Amino acid sequence: MTTTRRVVVPLRILLALAFAALLLAQVAFLPALAGAMAADSPELAYLRWPTLVVAVLGLGCVQVVIVCTWQLLTLVEDDRIFSAASMAWVDAIVGALAAAWFLLLGTLVWSVVGVGLPGPPVVLLLMLVAVAVLGLLMVVMRALLRQATTLRTDMEAVI
Repeated sequence: MTTTRRVVVPLRILLALAFAALLLAQVAFLPALAGAMAADSPELAYLRWPTLVVAVLGLGCVQVVIVCTWQLLTLVEDDRIFSAASMAWVDAIVGALAAAWFLLLGTLVWSVVGVGLPGPPVVLLLMLVAVAVLGLLMVVMRALLRQATTLRTDMEAVI
């Protein structure tokens, strides 16, 4: 269990730092960046608020994943990861990834149809594929967790 503790504590520190950085980005950097974009490119100023909303929501999805991961780490520390309680947190991660995927898809479609710039759609497509891979990986991990939970429950019944 001490090996788990040695990994969980630094991971929690990194998760807390990432959460704080994302919160700072949502509150300070993104609004300032959106304002600078509107000032630098008046022809794209109408994109200021939609871009800001999508960026804040996307970072919010990442924050949901961080909170759920923190809760799963608590279950690992308490040796309760193979329980029904963990499924809710994994489901929330899958939901946040699905929300992020749909947000990216909408942004991709809008950028191809509405804006017509060549660079952003390529980056958005790569991000869309990456989020899809993460989401599908979480679905597989969820199935493995469900199997392990069932096996553990069966073993505890036998013992």
